[in-house]
Amino acid sequence: MAAGYSRSLFLLRGLFAVCRLDKKASVPDWAVSKHFFSVTRTDDELCVVCPQEGIPEGIDCEPGWRCWKIESPFEFDLSGAISSVAGLLAEADVLMFIIATQDSDYLMIKEYDLERTISVVAQAGYQVDREHQERRGHEL
Repeated sequence: MAAGYSRSLFLLRGLFAVCRLDKKASVPDWAVSKHFFSVTRTDDELCVVCPQEGIPEGIDCEPGWRCWKIESPFEFDLSGAISSVAGLLAEADVLMFIIATQDSDYLMIKEYDLERTISVVAQAGYQVDREHQERRGHEL
């Protein structure tokens, strides 16, 4: 792992879903919350990651995801924390979905893999914080 990177994972509250919408669809109101969400449009689809609560019936989505924040403002020429954690979880056959922003990486894993994920990353020396966001007073 590159020097200066966080070795902490912070669990966001709640369950999330990864939704696939038509490539021409508008971003739906139900997807945009004060809580964590991500929207990506490609030539093939509109992908929305959002809290699974409130998603209407009939939406093509995969529910049951938990989301870890790996806080690490990074320089673009360095490999970072997400590659290290993803490698550990890939070796443990944990299904992942990754979202990156300028300042943080988000690693989504299925709810049924939560305890296994905690075990794997803790054994590798990462700090795991299940209550970080609530303690800091964030809405996440």
